[in-house]
Amino acid sequence: MGNSGRRPYRILMIAPTSFFSDYGGHIRILEEATILQELGHEVVIATYYKGSDMPGLAIRRTWRLPYHTDYEVGSSRHKLAFDLYLGVKSLLEGLRFRPDVIHGHMHEGALIGGLAARLLGKPLVFDFQGSLTAEMVDHKFLDPDGRLYPWAHRLERFICNRLPQAILTSSQRAGQVLQEQFGVPEQLIHPLPDCANPRRFDPNVLSPEEKVKLRRQIGIPDGRVIIAYLGLLTDYQGIPHLLRVAQKLKAAGENSHMLIMGYPSVEHYQQMAQQLGVADWVTFTGKVEYRAAPALLSLGDIAVTAKMSATEGSGKLLNYMAMAQPVALYDSPVHREYLGDLGVYVKRGDVDGFATAVTQLIHDPARRACLGEKSRQRALEQFSWQRAGRKIEQVYRLLTS
Repeated sequence: MGNSGRRPYRILMIAPTSFFSDYGGHIRILEEATILQELGHEVVIATYYKGSDMPGLAIRRTWRLPYHTDYEVGSSRHKLAFDLYLGVKSLLEGLRFRPDVIHGHMHEGALIGGLAARLLGKPLVFDFQGSLTAEMVDHKFLDPDGRLYPWAHRLERFICNRLPQAILTSSQRAGQVLQEQFGVPEQLIHPLPDCANPRRFDPNVLSPEEKVKLRRQIGIPDGRVIIAYLGLLTDYQGIPHLLRVAQKLKAAGENSHMLIMGYPSVEHYQQMAQQLGVADWVTFTGKVEYRAAPALLSLGDIAVTAKMSATEGSGKLLNYMAMAQPVALYDSPVHREYLGDLGVYVKRGDVDGFATAVTQLIHDPARRACLGEKSRQRALEQFSWQRAGRKIEQVYRLLTS
């Protein structure tokens, strides 16, 4: 589709991660870049040297570091060196590409983008996916009562208030956090929730016969109700909670099976499942490529997430919704923003309540079908990337007019 007479923009996206990898914020970057190109804009993505090249995207990678070349996922002190390289690469790409807008993802992207934007005399759009200090606390990298916390909070306040001319937030709740905790003026904030790609995540991606074949290929017994999770495997994402739910369901004799798709730390969680006595009741697929995700996710009868954060986006929910799957999950403002009253909510940290919620869905296929159908319709109507792309265009227009 073309630009229909609207001004095309040249956009330099800065992605401080190993783009593309098959999880979380990478999907937001991918879908934003893709829809902007479909709308007629030119996008260049500056990112780390590792990651998968995606067809149709102009990806400019940093040089390899002379050490720690096996860096993969997660926070690390080595990211400082990665970000230094990315800063140089972004500036060089800016001088070569001459963008109209700098679009920085996450706080490091905003910090690097802020420098490039000032040197190039261009506006910066900050794609905010959750509070940096809150995430560091959640990951146990920062003690909220420690001496470093105020400094981290000041840095985040500086990035949010002093560098961008506009901030895109991955949820309405994140916008409220920016105002309440960091004093960001409301006029800078433009909520842009994560979206669904219903063409990619289609519940009919596989025929019933193909589903049976795939289930058997990955070792799931016939006739089980499948409880599916797709995302990063970390304690922060609640994987230990899901395994304890599996333990309770198995002990209750429920005719079900848990399918956990993602990485890293697969062996760690397999050992945990063994210790909990559910190794035969849980299937781990390991890393799932984005293009293979719809087929595997279509096996699920019930989708789950035990993510604990109250501010970060949770893009996996949109994929669950697009696949017409009912979702059991911990209650949070972000989750309710996506699912409304269609989620089967549980108080955060309540594993017994989570097991009860899943059990109720196991025994009520009519409710599962109703919730799934309504969830897909909600995703189609309220969370389309086409709609998001138009909103990003409006923000660019506001900053460049």
